[in-house]
Amino acid sequence: MIEEARAPGSPSLPRTMKAMVLERLGDPLRLMDLEIPRCGPGQVLIRVAACGVCRTDLHVVDGDLDEPELPLVLGHEIVGTVVRLGHNVGSLEVGQRIGIPWLGWTCGDCEYCASGEENLCNRARFTGYQIDGGYAEYTLADARYCFPIPESYSDFAAAPLLCAGMIGFRSLRMTDRARRLGLYGFGAAAHIIAQVALHQGREVYAFTRPGDEEGQAFATRLGAVWAGDSDALPPAELDAAILFAPVGALLPLSLRAVRKAGIVVCAGIHMSEIPAFPYDLLWGERVVRSVANLTRQDGEEFLEIAPQVPVRSQIAVLPLTQANEALRRLRAGEIEGAVVLDTEVLDTQSEQGARSTP
Repeated sequence: MIEEARAPGSPSLPRTMKAMVLERLGDPLRLMDLEIPRCGPGQVLIRVAACGVCRTDLHVVDGDLDEPELPLVLGHEIVGTVVRLGHNVGSLEVGQRIGIPWLGWTCGDCEYCASGEENLCNRARFTGYQIDGGYAEYTLADARYCFPIPESYSDFAAAPLLCAGMIGFRSLRMTDRARRLGLYGFGAAAHIIAQVALHQGREVYAFTRPGDEEGQAFATRLGAVWAGDSDALPPAELDAAILFAPVGALLPLSLRAVRKAGIVVCAGIHMSEIPAFPYDLLWGERVVRSVANLTRQDGEEFLEIAPQVPVRSQIAVLPLTQANEALRRLRAGEIEGAVVLDTEVLDTQSEQGARSTP
């Protein structure tokens, strides 16, 4: 049975593609030639233009997340163009530009899916983790979990919106109407969500690695009213804080910084061990919440508000073949904003500079 439909006018494709592949946990990614996958029912084949590099990718490589399907193509902040349609795909068209996020598939039948909490589906599968992702020239996606990209965004600027933006937006909504908002770890997600928070009339307080003067200056340029070390107390009590840095020791520090009835949101998919802390830090009806993945509604609502702000992504662009270098820079804290792979550039020596663009 033919599964893949080729629409009139759709381009002919080569047989193989370049991809950066994780073969064993802890090893560098390896440049490989892979066969271009064929669409199954409900799937679309995407010619990838750009793929953001997320801290979750580091957690996969390091084995912090223990269910990757190896060998694996990482990457879940994917922007590209539909080049093939599987059967029963009526929502997308060949030639359409779309984004592919972390949440790649859910069962649709369990109690979580039925109640609008598909992000908690026990059978969920995730892009760049159990489904090959966007560190490649082509990738497959379930058409139900793809988002049209606003025309005002370039491919590179749109890529960080697919995870840093969407999950950051879910985290921001969990802070309710907090006016004084602390952001711990001022990387890709925080620099996007700070812009949304400021647009909503909130005050942003930025916390970085101790001594990171460049990161603090970056946060101040974006509009933070205060920026300082993560182990410091801000000049005012916070109404809420979001922990983007995956550092368990930040939880008691942030609880100390928020007022009574304040909210602390743990936004990462992985966090190091949380140290013991006295109950008085939690007392006073302070609330600690975690964010687990995202829903399609999160993505739709965020991509609607982002152009209104407008959110501008500060990005550094590297060729696909420098994915290992991108991961190294992210691990070392050398990235201001976000880093994105250009999957249409394979020159291992070339590099494009940082960009700030809608």
